[in-house]
Amino acid sequence: MMKMREEFETAPRSRDGRVAVATLVLLMGILVWEASGGDMAMARAFGGAGGFAWRDHWLFTAVLHEGGRRASWALALFLCLGAWWPVGVLRRINLSRRLQLVVTAMTASAVVAVMKSASAFSCPWDMQAFGGLAHHVPHWEPWALPDGGSGHCFPAGHASAGFAFVAGWFAFRDSPRLANMWLCGAIGAGLIFGLAQQVRGAHFMSHTLWTGWICWVVAWCVDAAWPHLAEVLA
Repeated sequence: MMKMREEFETAPRSRDGRVAVATLVLLMGILVWEASGGDMAMARAFGGAGGFAWRDHWLFTAVLHEGGRRASWALALFLCLGAWWPVGVLRRINLSRRLQLVVTAMTASAVVAVMKSASAFSCPWDMQAFGGLAHHVPHWEPWALPDGGSGHCFPAGHASAGFAFVAGWFAFRDSPRLANMWLCGAIGAGLIFGLAQQVRGAHFMSHTLWTGWICWVVAWCVDAAWPHLAEVLA
């Protein structure tokens, strides 16, 4: 018990102003993308009045959607087990940081899922421009403003299967090279999953970008609060 408490007490603190600046820059970039009208322009590259030709393509449905979801859950299970029985790179961080990684990834996924279930924004394939009934509503409009579609499509839930693991950057910060590699992997996976859904007409690019930003902010907030949470858990 004493050893566990000592490990909890070494939880990292993220009071780094560079993280705040990066977070703000990312937010500004997303807002610029939204204002540019890039969502509809990019969606039209893959769909038209008849819908999205690759909506049911095996690569995007069976491999990148279902396969990606299973891979994400497998990684989450690996991290949960690895928190107590660490192997590989998990041996390079203590119990506290391993638990932080698991808790943060799960929290980020849950936050995105709750926001998605509560949102009134619809998917591209529901838009009038692509054969549906909904009209495009910018995401800075009131949250409950109906767009005429089925809603529940913002932010991108599938992209969070990759972005949720940006939490690893905070957990591995004492090993910068490893932390950066982990971060690139999480961002790469989130973008691939998001683009796969973009091609199918399941999400706009802004949905993916917002998901990445939300997961990052959740990871930052959990990291800042972790020393206090660790005391409770210990």
